[in-house]
Amino acid sequence: MPHTMLSSDLIRRVLDSAPDALIISDAAGDIVYASQQVEGLFGYDAAELVGQKIEILLPDQFRARHVDHRIDYGKSPRVRPMGSGLDLFARRRDGSEFPVEISLSPTQDGERTLVVAAIRDSTERRQFQNALREAREAADRANEAKSRFLATASHDLRQPLQALSLLNGTLRRLARDEMMAEALAQQEQAIAAMSRLLNTLLDISKLESGAIKPEITDFKVSTLFEEMRGEFAALAINKGLNLEVEVCGDGVHSDPALVGQVVRNLVANAIKYTEKGRVCLRCAHDQDLVKLQVIDTGVGIPAAELARIYDDFYQVGVSANTSRDGYGLGLSIVSRIVGLLGLKIDVQSEPGRGTVFTIGLPASARQPEPAAASSVSAAASAKPSAAPRMPILLVEDDARVRNAARMLLNVEGYDVTTAASLAEALAATEKTPDFRLLVTDYHLGSEETGVEVIAAIRRKLASQLPAILVTGDTSTVMRHLQCDDRLRTVSKPIDPDELLSLVRELTA
Repeated sequence: MPHTMLSSDLIRRVLDSAPDALIISDAAGDIVYASQQVEGLFGYDAAELVGQKIEILLPDQFRARHVDHRIDYGKSPRVRPMGSGLDLFARRRDGSEFPVEISLSPTQDGERTLVVAAIRDSTERRQFQNALREAREAADRANEAKSRFLATASHDLRQPLQALSLLNGTLRRLARDEMMAEALAQQEQAIAAMSRLLNTLLDISKLESGAIKPEITDFKVSTLFEEMRGEFAALAINKGLNLEVEVCGDGVHSDPALVGQVVRNLVANAIKYTEKGRVCLRCAHDQDLVKLQVIDTGVGIPAAELARIYDDFYQVGVSANTSRDGYGLGLSIVSRIVGLLGLKIDVQSEPGRGTVFTIGLPASARQPEPAAASSVSAAASAKPSAAPRMPILLVEDDARVRNAARMLLNVEGYDVTTAASLAEALAATEKTPDFRLLVTDYHLGSEETGVEVIAAIRRKLASQLPAILVTGDTSTVMRHLQCDDRLRTVSKPIDPDELLSLVRELTA
C-alpha cells in the first residue's frame, strides 16, 4: 500500500486540536508556529506571536536568564520537561502570571532544528497540591496534638485512680469492722474495674493516633510463653481449667511487648469463655513463619458472628441490653496491634467445642538474647519481710497521690520522707543520707522525670540505691528501663499489695 503524505492543513488541524498549547521556535528563539490553544492560555492571537521571541511569554524577571537556558538546550536538544524540579511561571498578554508545566521536544525541519514546547496551565494542580499539603500538615498537627493529649491523659487520668487505690489499700489495713472491710473490698473491685477500662481505652486511642511505635527485635517464644504461664496459671486453676504451655525453642522477629499484649488478650478471653477443659499455648511452623496458637475448649463462636468479633464493645453471645462481664474491647485491641505489626491473625471455631486463634510471626534470622526478668515476675516471687521504720524517699508531684502513698507506707511501718521535685528530693538526702529505697513518679513538674531523679539521687548518695519507678506512660521508651536489677517499673494505677511487695523485695 503506497504511503500517503499528510497535508499541511491536516497537520495544522491536528496540532490545533491538541489539549496543550503548542509553541514551535527556532534556534534563535523566534516563534514559527503557535496553536489555537495559545490564544485561550496567553490571550495572544496565534498569528501575532509568529516572529516574536519566545521570551515574550515569560515574566520580565526570567527573560534574560531564559536566553542562556535556551542556548544551552540548543547545544544538546532532547525530549525532557523544562525546569525539572522548579516552579515555572508564564506571562499572559495582560501581564498576569500563572504557573505552567512545559515539555520540550526537538524536531528537524530540513537542516534547521526546531523546538516544540507543549505548555499546560498548572494552576488547578498547584492548588490541589497546596490543599493536599495543608491537609497533610493539619493532620500531622492533629496527630501530634492527639499524642500530647494521650500522654497527658495517660498520666492525669490515672492520678486520681492511683490515689483511690492507695487510699483503699490503707483503709483495708486499718479497718476492724466487718461491714467496713466488706465495703472496702467492694470498692477495691470497682477501682480495679475502672483501671482496666481506662487502660483499655487509652491503649485503643494510642493505637489509633499512631502514638505507639513498634520496636522490632528478635525474641524467644519461650520467654513470652513463660510470662503467660506465670500470669494466668492461678486464674485457670481457680476456674478448674488446665493451662497447657508447650515448650517452644523458636525465635521470632517482631515487637515483644505488643505481641505479648496480643497473646495476653487472647489467653484472657480463652479462660473467660471456657468453663471446663483446657486452654493451650503452642507454636507451629509454616515455611518462614512461627505460628503462635491459643486453643481453648470453650463455648466457641458461631460462624455468623466470626466477622464481628473484632468490633469495639462486641461480645460473643451478649446482647446490648444485658449485664456485661468485661467491655468487649480485648479483640478490638488485638486486631489493631496485629494490623500495626503487619501480621495476620486467623480464627477457627465451633460452637460448644472451642476456638483456635493463630498469629503468624516471622522467624528470627539469629538466636535472640535471653530476655530480662520483668518487674511483675520479680514482684510475684518476692517474699514478705517486714522492715519497721525503714527510711524511704517518696517523690511525687501530685499531692493527692503523694499523701495516699505516704499513708500506705506509714501504715506498713516505713519511715517516709516526701518530695515533689528533684530539688526537694536532693534536699531530703541532706537530712537523711541513709535512705534504703526511692519511690518516684515518672512524670514530674517542670518536665522533670523520675529517671532523672533516680540518677541524681544515686550520684548524690554515691550508691546504687534501689528504686521503684511508677508511671502511667506506656510508650516504648519505658521498655528500655528494665536493664537495672535494682530498678522496678510499674504502671499506674499500681495495686497497693503489688507496691508493698516490691518495697519488701528491694529492701530485703
